[in-house]
Amino acid sequence: MAESSRTSVLAAIAANLAIAATKFAAAAMTGSSAMLSEGIHSVVDTGNGALLLLGMRRSRKAPDDLHPFGYGQELYFWTLVVAILVFALGGGMSVYEGIKHLHETSAGTASPVVNYIVLGLSFVFEGASWAVATQGFLRVKRRPSIWREIRASKDPTAFAVVFEDSAALLGLIVAFLGVFLSHRLDAPYLDGCASILIGLILAVVAVVLAVESKGLLVGESADPEVVVSIRGIAASQKGVDRVLEVLTLQLGPEDVLLNLDVRFRSELAASDVERVVDEIEDAVRAAHPEVRRIFVEAQSIARREH
Repeated sequence: MAESSRTSVLAAIAANLAIAATKFAAAAMTGSSAMLSEGIHSVVDTGNGALLLLGMRRSRKAPDDLHPFGYGQELYFWTLVVAILVFALGGGMSVYEGIKHLHETSAGTASPVVNYIVLGLSFVFEGASWAVATQGFLRVKRRPSIWREIRASKDPTAFAVVFEDSAALLGLIVAFLGVFLSHRLDAPYLDGCASILIGLILAVVAVVLAVESKGLLVGESADPEVVVSIRGIAASQKGVDRVLEVLTLQLGPEDVLLNLDVRFRSELAASDVERVVDEIEDAVRAAHPEVRRIFVEAQSIARREH
């Protein structure tokens, strides 16, 4: 998952860097507000990709005295920053440029041929980036619904790039319609309307990213299927009477903290309880390598000490 996400981010950065310059050049030559908004969008996406790479790198830092459980949640923080930037810079600037253009309708735009060429090339590059990101996301998809997969995903970079690239493709279609209709109907205000619509699309994407990142950042449990599996593994061990609680915390895409509250059979000696605890930990880690830290609370031991 991590390598696939990194590849998707790098592909998105490469595409956006190539596209941003051509969009700004086209906007300068034609005066298109929608094209300017698309240029802003590509610059924001490029910066966002860099921030996601930063988050991925920092999340792999080894634990230390200040952060004994590691830095896995750094990735969630930087994804939230990306969402804020998409909303403020991408969405906000696009809406601003659109409203500004509505008050300059008398100026019109130059021949849209340059815009069409740039939009066509941009669609090809964005489509290639989207294909890489989507392929990586679908490779690890386990649920029938894409939306359910996004909701359950613990790696925000996996769906962040898909969201951004999807918004970019939709924005390119809107920009094309804005340029085409404003020129065809001699109605320059339609170009400004397209810019506003692009901003609204980015705002919606930003809100979804923020909600998903926030859920992971404040402390989200592991996948419910993983929790059920862990409960079954612990309950199947000889000497376990009952599994009372399975508490998990997602510290990173591949890092889960587990706390088990287990009731052992009363006839077990303390040495046997320790052996069963080791067996539970080994079995859980074998089935779920992402569970890196396991704490087992043995109630039978506590009762013996009183």
